[in-house]
Amino acid sequence: MGPEMKTPEEVKRELAAGKVLLLAGDAQLLQQLPAGTWVGGTTSSFLSGGTGLSTRERLFVTELPEYIEQVEIKTYNSETISSVYFDAPANGFSFIIIPFRSQTHFAFAMNATKFKAYGLHPLLGWISGQSKEEGAAAMALNGQAASGRTDEAVVMHVKLPEAKVASIGMINPFEQGEADSIRFPASGFSTKDAFINGVRMNFADYLRAQNLDRRLPLVAEHAGVMVNTTFREGTGPDAEVQFYNAVFDFLEYRHARPIDSYADHFTSKIYNGLGVRTLFSCNCILNYLHSELEGRHIDCPPGPTTFGEIAYQTLNQTVVYLRIVDLIARPEA
Repeated sequence: MGPEMKTPEEVKRELAAGKVLLLAGDAQLLQQLPAGTWVGGTTSSFLSGGTGLSTRERLFVTELPEYIEQVEIKTYNSETISSVYFDAPANGFSFIIIPFRSQTHFAFAMNATKFKAYGLHPLLGWISGQSKEEGAAAMALNGQAASGRTDEAVVMHVKLPEAKVASIGMINPFEQGEADSIRFPASGFSTKDAFINGVRMNFADYLRAQNLDRRLPLVAEHAGVMVNTTFREGTGPDAEVQFYNAVFDFLEYRHARPIDSYADHFTSKIYNGLGVRTLFSCNCILNYLHSELEGRHIDCPPGPTTFGEIAYQTLNQTVVYLRIVDLIARPEA
């Protein structure tokens, strides 16, 4: 049985049966659940059954396979998150949920690539959140303690048998365009100024003058992969431009290559990028909104929509996925 939407009562029965679960949904539903071996995060829209769906009545449930050997659930704050890779099992994966715009989110986004043992073991997950209309704080929940956190990350470290290996990946629907070179005077989640082709100017003024498509992110290469950051212009003459993923002063950004139809572009990238069943997948809420996926059929793996994705580092406007594959034994000589 693959990942699917379930009622809280169904989830309670699975927990009573000793299942190990990755959960996503409304905070009130998650907080109803009993203690068990689970982690959860807040969101209210999903891809399920090949269709986009928003609900606050059911939870998205991913059951981990019975062959997993060991599970450890830990919480990390902005000071301790630097040990998350070091704590990972030698063979397995770590699944992380971090509340949106928490201090832990900022610390991880800004520094993950500098953490001890970065990239040595698979780490994936997502940034939890809630829409402004829902008015609730983003939360990550530790099922063993039956507690929710608004300022700390929750991580499930999973040990796999020797014959299995975790494989995580990311699909970025966007490519770096050929427009202006953009650099920033400081790393962070907001800025007033930017260097445009080497000339410093007010970044909000630049965005308005260029009338850039706000649906498309800025793209740069970071730690060997192309990463996105979505921008949102503030209001007022002194307002800063806000970013949904950190920007770095040592990277060169360019606006993403223009596209004709966001929905067609996104679905074609996902369809071509994933041909094998995944154990877990998550998709940025901006892809969901800009592609108008609510009630729409899409050939995309099921999963929650997120306020940021994590595959070793924080990502934005991507799809992240996890597969467990069998190691191929070498034939005896």
